[in-house]
Parts: sequence; structure tokens; C-alpha cells
Amino acid sequence: MARAELDKQPTDVRRMFDAVARRYDVTNDVLSLGQDRRWRRDVIAAVDPQPGERVLDLAAGTGTSSQPFADRGAAVVPCDFSLGMLRVGKRARPHLPFTAGDGTRLPFADATFDAVTISFGLRNIVDPAAGLAELLRVTRPGGRLVVCEFSHPTWAPFRTVYIEYLMKALPPIARAVSSSPDAYVYLAESIRAWPDQQRLAELVAAAGWQAPEWRNLSGGIVALHRATR
Repeated sequence: MARAELDKQPTDVRRMFDAVARRYDVTNDVLSLGQDRRWRRDVIAAVDPQPGERVLDLAAGTGTSSQPFADRGAAVVPCDFSLGMLRVGKRARPHLPFTAGDGTRLPFADATFDAVTISFGLRNIVDPAAGLAELLRVTRPGGRLVVCEFSHPTWAPFRTVYIEYLMKALPPIARAVSSSPDAYVYLAESIRAWPDQQRLAELVAAAGWQAPEWRNLSGGIVALHRATR
């Protein structure tokens, strides 16, 4: 198991997600105390997909985050680099066009999508800056980006409690519900090492996106970053 350094190895991360695929959605629901459902609703509202629009859902996993786009009439493409995740997703949602792809080398033409989104996956891309630039490439001019990612709680006392939860409480809970609990040690460390809201906005801007902004969810446990092409 690779540690959660920002120079993570793609093969290790892919293997980790293959291992957790079977119970990934259930585990996330338990570990987030059900808040992941609200966060997905917030992503949909931020993207505001219109009928007929083409939407890329990168790091889509099993497609739980993709289905609401299809329900709104958008042509959504769930994309992930974990074949294990894609297999689980295709069994559950055979109508969605699951696509295998590396976030730094997406298998799509320039200016393909009206909107691109990635939820809880940017920090797992080996080079997040390259991932943001690649998302820019496949977005049409005027299109929009929404990044939903774990972040830094804004209230210092709560931030301390949150870090304690990540590093001490999360692994035992994961052992009880996950198909590969050791993977959640990596996930906890990757969350702790991830840039804060301002630094991520700067990374988005440096990749070429315009007017990046963010909104904190759940006290800053999660942040929604938005920008346009």
C-alpha cells in the first residue's frame, strides 16, 4: 500500500480502487455519515446540467455521481481509471456509457463537453495540475468546471477534531464495512495532505480556468470549486 504522498504511483492507486470497488458506495455512505448524498446534490446544482448537454464525470467510480446528470437529461460520460470500479458500475447501471481513462490523458477530443466535473478524485490523480489542464482541453469555450473535493475545515477547533477522526476513527470503521479497509488509511492521509481552498483555487487558475471560486460544504470538510473555460 502506497502512502499518501502527492507523488503517488498511478498503478498503486488504481489497484487500491479496484480492491474497494465492491463496497465502495456503502462504505462512503457510512464514513461520511450520509453527507455524501448531500454533497452529490450540491454538485448537480453547481453544474446545473441542461437537457442535451454533454457532461464528463471524471473519477466517476461506479457511476453513483453520474446517474443524476442522466436523470436531468444530460448526456453524461462516467470516466474512471479503475476497471474494477467500472465493472461494478456497469452491472448496476448498464445504460451509462462507462469509459476507462487516465485523468492526465483523457480519451476525448478537444472541446467535447459543455461541463466537466470531478468529485473526490482530483487528489488521486498523479499530477492534479495536469488533470485540470486536461479537463480544460476537453471542455468547449464557455464551458464549466466543478470540482468537489475534501478540504480544510474553516473553524480551527473543529479542524482538530476532524483530523483526529480521519487518522484514528476512520480506519476502524472502514475495517467493519469496507472490502479493503487498508485503502482507507491512504485516503485519510491523502485528505490531510491536500491543499486548502485558496491553494486549490490557485491551481485551477494556473491550469487556465477563468474566475475560480469556491463554496464550503459541511464547515469546510468539503469544498466546491467552480470555474469556466
